[in-house]
Amino acid sequence: MHCSATPLPFLCASIKRKESHLCLHRTLLLKKKTLNPWKVRRMSTIPFISVCARAVHDVKFMDSHGSTEMDLLVVGPGVLGRLVAENWLKVNPSCRVYGQTRTMDHHGELGRLGIKPIIKGSDSRNCFPFVIFCAPPSGSEDYPAEVRAATSQWSGEGSFLFTSSSAVYDSNDNRLCLEDSPTVPMGRSLRTDILLMAEAEVLKIGGNVVRLAGLYKFDRGPHMYYLKKGTVDVCPEHIINLIHYEDAASLCKVILAKKYRGHVFMGCDGCPLSRQEMMEEVNKSGKFKEKFKGFAGVVGPLGKRMDNTKTRNEIGWEPKCRSFAEFLHISS
Repeated sequence: MHCSATPLPFLCASIKRKESHLCLHRTLLLKKKTLNPWKVRRMSTIPFISVCARAVHDVKFMDSHGSTEMDLLVVGPGVLGRLVAENWLKVNPSCRVYGQTRTMDHHGELGRLGIKPIIKGSDSRNCFPFVIFCAPPSGSEDYPAEVRAATSQWSGEGSFLFTSSSAVYDSNDNRLCLEDSPTVPMGRSLRTDILLMAEAEVLKIGGNVVRLAGLYKFDRGPHMYYLKKGTVDVCPEHIINLIHYEDAASLCKVILAKKYRGHVFMGCDGCPLSRQEMMEEVNKSGKFKEKFKGFAGVVGPLGKRMDNTKTRNEIGWEPKCRSFAEFLHISS
């Protein structure tokens, strides 16, 4: 697939080192360090004049806005996406971070955070060196197709990261679950089918996947769902795996920065606990107005115990919130 600003080698020579900031053909960029001008000429279907005009436009764009080599596109800048953007800007203050949305509803909020809001399909630049897809499947008629469209916005430099879910792991009997544990067979669950198809779209172009456990912060997460319900008819012994939003964002930032290709990572705090234990911690903390009454269920799936030691060792990352109980203890 060609990005719309594909430069020819002889055109690149005329703009010296600017070519590293343009959108090159992904396959050539990933597999070849030296471009063959004749192969590029045969593959290009864009008239020379059009390519030249677009390349000059892109160079002027970059000259007027500074370096673009660390620019980031966040597809779906919700709670997690915004935190990733903020983390990225802290370590790359001169870069630009774009937040791609379906509507303009939250563009004012994004702008105040230093995120340049764009509507899906409206940005003329098209390609970005770093891309993270954080949009959830809800509200999408064809989620894998949306992920596929996002991969076409990656220049092939930097890194592409898709935030998936630990729900794809095929374990519900309290077994240990690692990064390479078996996934749910296709056809068993529509939810996991959609996620696995989306993952496949990313992995086949050299992007990366991080399968996140249950995301939470003080006022958001599974504990708040149960707290608002008061009494829930599910098995209290089911194991819950969690990761704080801030930790998930820092994990994503590290994965993006290291420019991996085709890896699957796992995001969790490494301290699984049962539903009962989680809600006992909530009640014991005294930091919530409501009190959880209890679980009415007796039997049901027991869940899984996630262990992402491999991910931590490979990328050199550790969560700040090492457990849900610790978070409640230190939170105000």
